[in-house]
Amino acid sequence: MLTGDEVGSLLAWSLTQSAELHSGDVLAQSIVSATMLQSIARAAAVGYAQTLTGFKWISRVPNLRFGYEEALGYCVDPEHVRDKDGITAGLLIVALAGRLVDQGRTLADVLDELDRSHGVHATAQISRRMADPALILDLMQRLRTHPPQTVAGIRVHRVDDLELGVDGLPPTEGIRLVLEQGGRVIVRPSGTEPKVKCYLQVIESVPHEVDGLATARAAARARRDLMAADVQALLTQPAG
Repeated sequence: MLTGDEVGSLLAWSLTQSAELHSGDVLAQSIVSATMLQSIARAAAVGYAQTLTGFKWISRVPNLRFGYEEALGYCVDPEHVRDKDGITAGLLIVALAGRLVDQGRTLADVLDELDRSHGVHATAQISRRMADPALILDLMQRLRTHPPQTVAGIRVHRVDDLELGVDGLPPTEGIRLVLEQGGRVIVRPSGTEPKVKCYLQVIESVPHEVDGLATARAAARARRDLMAADVQALLTQPAG
């Protein structure tokens, strides 16, 4: 099964291989999605934008050519449908798979190439339902005043309070923990359910050796799983 981020990377890569993408075009994604798209856009010499979660933000990006968020939402033809469009996105993935078959390749082969070029981006989402809204507020406040110094044994390099606005984005409730070695944890209340969502990302470069990709993926998954365990503990930590 492909993840939402993997589908987003495949669709973006396919677009960069066509004559339909121009230098003034912009590839966009929500702040909680894997940042491989930024690297793909840079390699293709096109624009890149990051927005708050939701297509009400992605659809407003000027010169948008492609936009996605990890929760399986894809804007692939903004000239006609400036919103998430699963039907057209599904057709484009099928068409891409068909072209690759003609070349003796698969979607998995392209994902391998993307990981080698841009690094393995291992992601995960963790959530915890909290029936009492006060518990959600308490958790976010604790993260602001007493953020963890390490996650999975990796030092927290920076704490971004999204409520203050970061990277030119409008203020929103959330905390981003930026770790050394390319890790990231974003914690935010759900906009539709009484729960807190945590988005994890680990980036692992691929060494130039025969089994380099397998080694990098194993290392990324292991580090991501350690991060997940620490974040789970953080979510269940009692107030006070």
